[in-house]
Amino acid sequence: MALFSSENERVAEFPIAQDSIFLAHAGVTILPARVSHAMQDYLTKACHRMQEFPEAWRATHETRAIAAKMIGAQASEISLLGPTSLGLSLVANGLDWQPGDEVVCYADDYPANVYPWTDLERRGVVVRKLTPQTPGAITPELVETALTPQTRLVALASCHYLTGYRLQVAEIGKRLRARGILFCLDAIQTLGAFETTVEYVDFLSADSHKWMLGPMAAGIVYVREEMQERLRPTLLGSWNVQSPQFIAQPEIVFERGGRRYEPGVLNMVGILGMKAGLELILEKGVHAVSAQLLRLKEHLIRGLEPMGFHIIGPRDGPNASGITTAFRAEGSGPSLEQIFAHLTSQKISPSLRHDRQGKAYLRFSPHFYNTIEEMDRVIEAIRLTPS
Repeated sequence: MALFSSENERVAEFPIAQDSIFLAHAGVTILPARVSHAMQDYLTKACHRMQEFPEAWRATHETRAIAAKMIGAQASEISLLGPTSLGLSLVANGLDWQPGDEVVCYADDYPANVYPWTDLERRGVVVRKLTPQTPGAITPELVETALTPQTRLVALASCHYLTGYRLQVAEIGKRLRARGILFCLDAIQTLGAFETTVEYVDFLSADSHKWMLGPMAAGIVYVREEMQERLRPTLLGSWNVQSPQFIAQPEIVFERGGRRYEPGVLNMVGILGMKAGLELILEKGVHAVSAQLLRLKEHLIRGLEPMGFHIIGPRDGPNASGITTAFRAEGSGPSLEQIFAHLTSQKISPSLRHDRQGKAYLRFSPHFYNTIEEMDRVIEAIRLTPS
């Protein structure tokens, strides 16, 4: 338990660990105590003062800087918007697409990173869909096979939500940058869990409600400074269009920086919660978080395989992530639905997911505060699932 000085500290930071084992951070995270306290503190103060009180505004500006540090960007390149699909849609709808332009994406990605791109077909954009040999395994070489002189943008997730395959973001980005092709990243499945930086990324979107340990509908959108004049905001309001004294002007002139994509009042309570979650991750260190996730993954796999489970996605190496997804052949014991129900009854929370063919999988996504001892309890609970 190197990331905590004691079990008391771990439970104080993550109260759910008192009596439950939460293994669904790739879905919607539980909130650490400090995140809840930050949000409650804001709400209490907002009972006695206007919601946009000065300290809250300062914390909001600090959140831009913290998020920028997390991904290696400038604070002026960060917009405080969630959910992830909002940022991806801003990119898809804000570029000046021409008929015949091409975009590359993965049809079996999470829907939030599919629909914004396939919808462009109604504007005459050609959508090229990647077909990896194994689900989620998007390699730099596979991406290159889909590129043509008409390719304008590649839109990928930094990690596949089902298989846990983690992309070589920098290598893919380098190859695209060399060809003048834009790169948009859905980073929600790695940001807060593994280093995710934007040296070769043009656009990024990620809500805080997974690995960043923040609330729902509070997130970040990154637009590279050089792209901000090219990506026109598609949500307009008094905050991102210059409106001195709140008076509408005859011409639309956008504000500069990340504010350019924020049309109105911000989700301050959510942003302050996200800030607390980001601070916790940075306090522990992203590399230390990643190392713990891979330790938990290795231990979990060692316990699952002797019970007849098969693991999909990378087990180790540079493409492995904090997501461990398993299935078992039919007739080899209780169904995954039965196991899922039993685990839930034991206050253990994995995720039950399905592929396009309807096949069921158990997805385990612990975070850095989970322990090897908890993984042993999960394995034993699976073993004791009644038929």
